[in-house]
Amino acid sequence: MILTGSEIAKQVKQGRITVSPFDDSRCTTNSYDLALGRRLVIYQDEVLDPRRAPAHELRDIPDDGYTLAPGDFLLAETAERIGSDHYVPMIHAKSGTARLGLFVHVTADLIDLGFVGHSTLQLYATLPLRIWPGMLIAQVTFWMPYGQIELYQGKYQHADGPQVSRSYQDQPTVVGRG
Repeated sequence: MILTGSEIAKQVKQGRITVSPFDDSRCTTNSYDLALGRRLVIYQDEVLDPRRAPAHELRDIPDDGYTLAPGDFLLAETAERIGSDHYVPMIHAKSGTARLGLFVHVTADLIDLGFVGHSTLQLYATLPLRIWPGMLIAQVTFWMPYGQIELYQGKYQHADGPQVSRSYQDQPTVVGRG
């Protein structure tokens, strides 16, 4: 079951959903519009290896924006801290953003129950496009879980700014041939 925009606002006011800062006018039919934060991560390695911490650069988006070229991939943050212990948030691109050729959350749109923080957006440009801090770029929906709830306590909890991949922490040790 998905929450309507008015129910999202009600649950935020009751403290069962975190959206901070919150603006009632950004509640839509069944989602809440998210703004782009200021910080970006750009990977520096020519080849990314999930067994190693990636080299990266953290940048701020200038007030006059940042231009992405076709094929550019970077990580960005939501301006809002979001999360819930009661509902499952899912992030999607706003349709207007998608129509400009920007994939906002390429994969990993599901946010775990119990996560609260600035969500990391995976931006991929298919056309030249300028992004700027504060632009409404994505939307979050909230879904009712079914079954026993276990709250997220993982490595990205309380994220502040875009988070690089930490998949190297989860990779099994390679065993040689015997």
